[in-house]
Amino acid sequence: MSTHNIEMTINGRRHTGAVEARVSLADFLRDGAGYTGVHLGCEHGVCGACTVIVDGRAVRSCLMLAVQADSSTITTVEGLAAPDGTLHTVQQTMMDEHGLQCGFCTPGIVMTMAALTAGGKKPTEAQLLGALSGHLCRCTGYQGIRRAAQRLTATDSREIRGGEE
Repeated sequence: MSTHNIEMTINGRRHTGAVEARVSLADFLRDGAGYTGVHLGCEHGVCGACTVIVDGRAVRSCLMLAVQADSSTITTVEGLAAPDGTLHTVQQTMMDEHGLQCGFCTPGIVMTMAALTAGGKKPTEAQLLGALSGHLCRCTGYQGIRRAAQRLTATDSREIRGGEE
């Protein structure tokens, strides 16, 4: 099997490595770079637990090879919060709306929402829920996740709670 040298920026830090051509980005992120917030569920791109942001787009890291991400900028769930620990808006909203339970699917869902709302973008609720339809969650019943999506797309977060904060 051929080995390839790769270099990428992950959560603002430069990472290099030598990988076999068949190594997935998910495996490199977890095993090669230590970002264990990237969860592997189905390893077929169905569950969405492995979603990360690559060059501004949400992608299933189990379906992308590490060599395909050479020279890319990648954000994992570990890179969303501010250096002082302040949660990213999506993380805070998921917490506020009780959109998580066991936490296995949470990183992928958060990364999808973060990609769609990056830079102050305001997707419609239908767009956000459509993107989230590719994620499987076995614990929450999706209601908290839906509330978080509604809140992220509302022009005023008080709209979701009937005017109270």
